[in-house]
Amino acid sequence: MSMLERARALDAADPLAEYRERFDLPEGVIYLDGNSLGALPKTTPDRLAQVMREEWGRDLIKSWNTADWISLPQRVGGKIAPLIGAQPHEVIVADSVSVNLFKLMSAALAMQARKDGARRKVILSEPGNFPTDLYMIQGLEKQGLATQRLAERDAIIDALDDDVALLLLTHVHYKTGAKYDMAALTKAAHDAGALVLWDLSHTGGAMPVALNECVAGEEGADFAVGCGYKYLNGGPGAPAYAFVAERHHEALEQPLSGWMGHAQPFAFDDDYQPAPGVDRLLCGTAPILSVAALEEGVDLVAEIGVDRLWEKSQALSEFFRECLSDAGVTLDLVSPEEADQRGSQLSFRHENAYALCQALIARDVIGDFRAPDILRLGFAPAYLRFEDMAETAQALAEVLENGEWQRDEFSERAAVT
Repeated sequence: MSMLERARALDAADPLAEYRERFDLPEGVIYLDGNSLGALPKTTPDRLAQVMREEWGRDLIKSWNTADWISLPQRVGGKIAPLIGAQPHEVIVADSVSVNLFKLMSAALAMQARKDGARRKVILSEPGNFPTDLYMIQGLEKQGLATQRLAERDAIIDALDDDVALLLLTHVHYKTGAKYDMAALTKAAHDAGALVLWDLSHTGGAMPVALNECVAGEEGADFAVGCGYKYLNGGPGAPAYAFVAERHHEALEQPLSGWMGHAQPFAFDDDYQPAPGVDRLLCGTAPILSVAALEEGVDLVAEIGVDRLWEKSQALSEFFRECLSDAGVTLDLVSPEEADQRGSQLSFRHENAYALCQALIARDVIGDFRAPDILRLGFAPAYLRFEDMAETAQALAEVLENGEWQRDEFSERAAVT
């Protein structure tokens, strides 16, 4: 039996196969970039049309009350919460991942300063973390509020000393797909007196997460942020979400004390009083169209179930590796060998990875490139088939064998890679 025949048999037995039809995917395209921008749920255009034509166009400003726009960030945050192992009142949709990182890092530093004075100012992370995570630390450092410390993955626990206020890590590495042991790192940080902030941008909606119960019998994660436009399929630039463990709600002081984070925004007081709980992470007015679009993606992921998505994701990536082997393709895998130790992606090192990626895109096989030399293929199991894995492996084999990646146009860098 050929790999394509095996793939079709696997698709016929796949309990998630029906969900592919719930996404608006171009005919003939194999989309392996859902870890960068998720596909469009078919219900989203109608939902946005309803918001625009009825709630905005017909009801105008009344919809803040009649359509309950005012509580949309809390409602959608509450729907995300069970996907990441949190309580509904611990998660809110707001701003971007970058802005939420700044807010929560600042809040963590302030909490530590009240507890230990100015002694703890170090934010510990790893070199090669997603740039915005490091840039936000550096921004706080320039203001004299923090000190950046970076340690390699296998040296992070040893770097947790009495100066560390906060450990900031991305649960699944954006480039390699390597997954951290959330329980071990959270416990080690707490044992050292540090707080922990997890970036779930390549985790939320793709695999099970247990923020509150990641350390058995002990306190779980302190803070987390996550992305709305990858595995949650909220659309380009979709709002992010933020998690604050309930035990920190009273002590939480975020630096962007905007109108919507006030306890009574429509009292129009001159002096800021923070809203209760995670609501104080709000700043400006929520982008209602974007949050409404995100809700459609979240609802669909919740219907499918994160456990089932994770199971299929691992099966897809392992089958893809079999297909590569069968096609005689040997590439330098930089993702962990074990499926349960990586996210929903496989990353390969190749000195001409950009051109290779462009050659695949020209064949309607859409992955992406991460500088300087990584070909990254994402596996969004809600809409990918095993047949897509077999066809991608064949396309990759042909591109490598015939050298079509060497065409000049495939080396011309676009603004977005």
